[in-house]
Amino acid sequence: MERNEGTVDRIIRAVLAVVFLVVGLGPLQGLQGAVLGIVVAVVGLILAFTAATGFCLIYKLLGVSTTGTCNM
Repeated sequence: MERNEGTVDRIIRAVLAVVFLVVGLGPLQGLQGAVLGIVVAVVGLILAFTAATGFCLIYKLLGVSTTGTCNM
């Protein structure tokens, strides 16, 4: 996996991951809230993974890179 996320992109993803995980895993009421909480937590986990690895599959599929280098 070749890195395709720049430093600022990774920092933003890490901060959002923490926010999504806190919101998603916080106390929820009712089934709808629990399902929504799980979805939000999963998005947080994905953001945390991409921030840690510096690789985003969606960026790869779209040919996008925020590293500041040209990959063409």
